[in-house]
Amino acid sequence: DKWPSSYAWRTLKNAGARVVFASDWPVSPVDPILSIQAAVMRKPWAEGMPDQSFSLREAIQGYTVEGAYAEFMEDRKGRLKTGYLADIVVLSADIEAAAPEALHTVRPVTTICGGRVTYQA
Repeated sequence: DKWPSSYAWRTLKNAGARVVFASDWPVSPVDPILSIQAAVMRKPWAEGMPDQSFSLREAIQGYTVEGAYAEFMEDRKGRLKTGYLADIVVLSADIEAAAPEALHTVRPVTTICGGRVTYQA
């Protein structure tokens, strides 16, 4: 009986909630791109159920702006802004140009944390 309200991201956001995305590892993969794809491609559980999908921008914000808010660090991270921590992921392709079905093919090639390169493919 509860499954229709599971993962009700759109309903929560429309009600004014700040929706934060994160991994539930080891239950689900530690791959934000897969979660972004799932949020964008989300389909209703059953006919007549509300659409709970997010736009690409909203899904990315769930990992950036909203994640920083959840950490009480929205004044230091979550955006590309002068004076903010330089936490940046460089992707293998333009995620905004990728078809939703192909988002899983976009991979991180460089990760910069606090202005320091921490990963390079």
